[in-house]
Amino acid sequence: MAVTSKVDEVRKEVDRLAGSVHSASELMEKIVRLLHGRMLKYNWVGFYMLENSTSSQPAALVLGPFQGAITPHTRIPLNQGICGAAAATGKTLVIDDVSADARYLPCSSETKSEIVVPIFVKNEVVGELDIDSHFPAAFDDEDRELVQHCAALVGKLLERSGA
Repeated sequence: MAVTSKVDEVRKEVDRLAGSVHSASELMEKIVRLLHGRMLKYNWVGFYMLENSTSSQPAALVLGPFQGAITPHTRIPLNQGICGAAAATGKTLVIDDVSADARYLPCSSETKSEIVVPIFVKNEVVGELDIDSHFPAAFDDEDRELVQHCAALVGKLLERSGA
């Protein structure tokens, strides 16, 4: 009999949620609750969505649904922080020790590691899923695959809805 890991169980639950929601924002809300509630090392889970530049403001990541402590970072310019770097490069970033990364924007003294996964619509970054942990090196390959899967599902739903 095969043993199912917690990550596999959570991934199946995310797939089930993706098939039952009516909007990307509803899926994002359910994903943050699920990941925060079921993955013990995921101490802060949130989505940031890209807001394009206007004549009065540069492009920024704007906080969307999240679970965890209140963050002072509700708007992050694209050239700031690990979140800004992930959005600007379109690459998943896994930071094992945030204190050793000069890009880190401190939110909580308890945060030790972070993973940030961009969300794509038509090959363009439109947002990201950001997760902080109170544990050093909390995110392994299995976590990376799970978080990337969640971000991809949100991107597909946004693309289908014409975002």
